[in-house]
Amino acid sequence: MNPLSDRINNLATSQTLAMAALARELKAQGKDIISLSLGEPDFNTPDFIKEAAKKAIDDNYSTYSPVDGYQDLKEAICRKFKRDNNLEYKPSQIVVSTGAKQSLYNIAQVMLNDGDEVILPAPYWVSYYEIVKLSGGVPVEVPTSVETDFKITPEQLEAAITPKTKMMWFSSPCNPSGSVYNREELTAIAKVLEKYPNIYVVADEIYEHINFSGTFCSIGSIPGMLEKTITVNGVAKAFAMTGYRIGYIGAPEFIAKACTKIQGQVTSGANSVAQRATITAVDADPSVLNHMVQAFHSRRDLVVGLLKEIPGIKINVPEGAFYVFPDVSSFFGKTLKGTEIKDANDVSMYLLAEACVATVTGDAFGNPNCIRFSYATSEALLTEALKRIKDALAG
Repeated sequence: MNPLSDRINNLATSQTLAMAALARELKAQGKDIISLSLGEPDFNTPDFIKEAAKKAIDDNYSTYSPVDGYQDLKEAICRKFKRDNNLEYKPSQIVVSTGAKQSLYNIAQVMLNDGDEVILPAPYWVSYYEIVKLSGGVPVEVPTSVETDFKITPEQLEAAITPKTKMMWFSSPCNPSGSVYNREELTAIAKVLEKYPNIYVVADEIYEHINFSGTFCSIGSIPGMLEKTITVNGVAKAFAMTGYRIGYIGAPEFIAKACTKIQGQVTSGANSVAQRATITAVDADPSVLNHMVQAFHSRRDLVVGLLKEIPGIKINVPEGAFYVFPDVSSFFGKTLKGTEIKDANDVSMYLLAEACVATVTGDAFGNPNCIRFSYATSEALLTEALKRIKDALAG
């Protein structure tokens, strides 16, 4: 008899983390693995933020923090939302958590009852599906494709809504596709949702500053959407603070209070030193990130250009984040160097074995025709990785 709960037995392992672990294992065996599997900036946390963290230690921020975050951090987050997103939140509508992933989990736990449906435009971030399922919700995938820049249309959204629909979750810029919804597209989505006052939106904006489109729009800034939108963000990606583990939400006050309530029973307040450093990060002018954004933009152009040279691969031009999500379905049913390729998972495993390049199957993100590459590494490594991939896919 298995003593573990059905809950954990039915939970899928994160395929991004699994592939990264496998790549590390092969590397430890002496194989020359280039890992493009994890979504982590290859930059150091900016010095001015590190200094703020050191000062917090010197100032003895070593005790428990308030469950929902320090008041002055929540005030700084409100300023950031107003400055960058045209969103008007009060500190009582902000909850600081141990990473944006905990923010998302809190939301699912306090909003979903068994059987509530959550619309997930696919591709979606790998953890959305499992977090929704773990919270009793029913994920409803709405497929998109490389031809539509991996964006959901208002017509698709309308068709997916049922009497059981409770929420829609999406990210912009999107992990894994890098797609960015513009104001016109979000307004069209909002027009559909205004007919359904009981449907809430989770807008994951953690990649907002890694954006090559020139503009960024929060769906919560569309008239009528603020009161039904939960905006999720954090400092991991833009400020290269993945290990600091700070995420946050802006939400209607009753949702913020509910998230504080559950967090008080699970983890309590987030790391005190990291919170003090985050005040400095969110108060900074986003222009301090220009060097990193420019580097990602250059790498995007490099990777897209090299992928376009590989016969059989279809690729859009992502406008944000640091991922590409090529369609590799033309290889399904083929045999490459003695390996039968049935699906995207086979492509991903083949590239690991034959090219020593770690990618992630699109199945993990709700799109079985694609694989995800992260280009959060040097141009030299990216060039070498794409050369290996091209050689391997030549069969």
